[in-house]
Amino acid sequence: MAVEAGTELARLWGRTNGCALSLLVVWMRMASAREITGPTEEELARDLAILRRAIAEQRKERGDCTDTGPFLLMLGGLPGTGKSYFADQFCQRLPSLVVSSDRMRKSLVGKPEYDREEHIRVFAACHRLLEELLEEGRRVIFDATNLTDGFRQRAYDIAEGRGVPWVIVWCTAPLRVIRRRLAAREAGRTDDYLSDATWEVYCRLQPGTEAVKRPHLTVDSSRDITPQLDRVDRLARTGGRP
Repeated sequence: MAVEAGTELARLWGRTNGCALSLLVVWMRMASAREITGPTEEELARDLAILRRAIAEQRKERGDCTDTGPFLLMLGGLPGTGKSYFADQFCQRLPSLVVSSDRMRKSLVGKPEYDREEHIRVFAACHRLLEELLEEGRRVIFDATNLTDGFRQRAYDIAEGRGVPWVIVWCTAPLRVIRRRLAAREAGRTDDYLSDATWEVYCRLQPGTEAVKRPHLTVDSSRDITPQLDRVDRLARTGGRP
């Protein structure tokens, strides 16, 4: 059944051989996957020290980001859907500290593989950093794929456990737009040097994506995003959520 779904996706997306093979490999790996544990506390402490330095550089440019009190904007969506673009546009309105999984991954891993073990390591460090920044009263954007309820739940718990207002923005775009963006990124025709995600990576991640069940905003980044930016701006300044 998984193979049939992969073949149908590949047919619709116009890359039958590449996508079908990629989806088949993912299915086979999931079927035989071993249990992968997260990093030890010692490993996590080392990773966190690296990420703190990255955030310190942002604070030199954007300040402490404490004027509105703590606030979490959590972005989600597959590669090429415009998450980082939304984060950049929001920061132009209201400077915020951005915990970007792409940036943090590059800080922690020399050559990312985008496998499950690496994903768990990166997100464990990002989540611990979110805890620290929100406890310090800062305005934070969590720019990551956040494709499953399991990974999103940790961010929910971090915010809600500290009484911090938060909002989820789920980013989308038409497939033809996503493919064009990812092709341009792979060819080096964009300024996005942080993400290595290609169309193949998109195909690997897409089958495991889970719908957001919590209240959230959906943004089609191929269209005007001003209304959604306005709403998130207002929520950040007033401490509300949708």
